[in-house]
Amino acid sequence: MADEFDVIVIGAGPAGENVVDRAVRGGLSAAIVEDRLAGGECAYWACVPSKALLRPVDLAGEVSRVPGLSLGPIDAAAVLARRDETVSHFDDSGQVRWIEGVPAEFFRGRGRIDGPKRVVVTGEDGGERVLTARQAVVLATGSTAVVPPVPGLAEADPWTSHEVTATDAIPERLAVLGGGVVACEMAQAMHGLGARQTTLLVRGGRLLGRMEPFAGDLLAESFAEAGIDVRTHTEVTRVERPEPGGKVTVHLAEGPPLEADELLVATGRRPATRDLGLDAVGLRDGEYVEVDDSMRATGVPEGWLYAVGDVNGRALLTHMGKYQARICGDVIAARARGDELSRMRDLADGYGAPQVVFTDPQICAVGRTEAAARQAGFRVRVVEYDLASVTGAYLMGDGYKGRANAVVDEDRKVLLGVTFAGPGTADLLHSASIAVTAEVPIDRLWHAVPSFPTVSEVWLRLLEAYGL
Repeated sequence: MADEFDVIVIGAGPAGENVVDRAVRGGLSAAIVEDRLAGGECAYWACVPSKALLRPVDLAGEVSRVPGLSLGPIDAAAVLARRDETVSHFDDSGQVRWIEGVPAEFFRGRGRIDGPKRVVVTGEDGGERVLTARQAVVLATGSTAVVPPVPGLAEADPWTSHEVTATDAIPERLAVLGGGVVACEMAQAMHGLGARQTTLLVRGGRLLGRMEPFAGDLLAESFAEAGIDVRTHTEVTRVERPEPGGKVTVHLAEGPPLEADELLVATGRRPATRDLGLDAVGLRDGEYVEVDDSMRATGVPEGWLYAVGDVNGRALLTHMGKYQARICGDVIAARARGDELSRMRDLADGYGAPQVVFTDPQICAVGRTEAAARQAGFRVRVVEYDLASVTGAYLMGDGYKGRANAVVDEDRKVLLGVTFAGPGTADLLHSASIAVTAEVPIDRLWHAVPSFPTVSEVWLRLLEAYGL
């Protein structure tokens, strides 16, 4: 006989864990299935280890700007050891205990949909176990790195976010394909930890192409000062690595080939939905699972399938996946009670997810960029301010460089988007998220007085630039 639960979740990353937690709080029984490590991508190969690698580089930048302080070379071995601690040495037993304490049942194995409300779990020994759900099955399998079809690239065994965050050694020469968040963060981390030659190969015209242009420009300037080579409008035509683990040769459409000891591919991600059994319920294998604002899959009319986090393609960010998961778990519990509560809807994705790029300078944004706002039909006005002119920023160190902008909806007089670029700006972002998602009128923001002398005084300067 099949094991039966109210809710079955496939994927025990942060999103899946939050679904289970909220469903159980709502009075339901739950099971969660994971074929790798409980805790998921974020805990072992993404957010947590990458920030552990970036933190000392960020601090070194801060120290270098303050007269009277000095810092020798970063001890890369100590940093890597600390990284190992942050990922629990790839031991998920503590996370499994947390899941069981929810309480929920944990199944180690590959989960696959095998019909309505039915999941088959293939264990490490090849044995199968059938689980059935009384209420819902939730997909929380995340995403995986894309390796473009460049001749020789896959055969060269390149790094992805998995390998670079888990490395035991810093390469002397690192080539990076991509100009997005992972590419920028890991290029700076590896360079700061000792890579002698770091080169970013970017197909587009600038770094962080989805953010405000000034943010990518400031980061490129910082990279140049640090000795990181950024090459925009660059196309890779072929990759060679004759010996496994040996040097990599990257051939370019223009200019001489580039040699490196390691090659990091950070050119995007795809949903981890291949071989998940989507075709058994009328969905396309390997594609994102489209959902409504309650996280219910729109392509399954019976209404028992949900998808949260990267797998639905709404916002490939851990905090947004967890947010969606909380909504999802509450929705499933409410529907099980016959209660449809209107507050249980994903609203934040519509406003624009908050995001921090943990480079030096930090890049922080929430809401729409100017270009996105105009494309959506808003009548906007953009105000900008030089962060270095704020007393709090000046006191953070010599040579401080930064910028802030706000995109204002001129018809409703509310903020549509805010971007900060500068050292130490990450903690400014939540105030911007509140202003954007709560649609606080800008004349009301005038009365939210920032403390002096802090970098947050930029809020006052932005409002003054607007004309208040």
